[in-house]
Amino acid sequence: MTTLVRHVTFDCSDAYALATFWAGVLEGRVSEEDFPGDPEALVTTPEGPTLLFVTVPEKKGVKNRVHFDLQPQDRSRDEEVERVVALGATLVGDHRLPDGRGWVTLADPEGNEFCVERSSGERAAATS
Repeated sequence: MTTLVRHVTFDCSDAYALATFWAGVLEGRVSEEDFPGDPEALVTTPEGPTLLFVTVPEKKGVKNRVHFDLQPQDRSRDEEVERVVALGATLVGDHRLPDGRGWVTLADPEGNEFCVERSSGERAAATS
């Protein structure tokens, strides 16, 4: 027997709204059973984990202890940062270096931090 991670769960102020944001980021979909105002919303992704969003009364108070590091697959890091900011993310820290290495730290609409790294193509190009 093995144990698996069934969901990655986010406590949040608006489960459906945050689920919609992350479905856009990860090119997934919000469950057909979930609607605006529901206390929970589930996002399935084509290549990754299932995310569960649960509405709670408390607000986020401090920096996340765990966060996602996202690696775009069919676009550059910088293109991904632009795309995700257009979806509603905000810039927290820009750690890009002149040689192309580095990452960008963003926050989702409720302030949960995550990073966008270079794509595997960008990494491969830097080593050749």
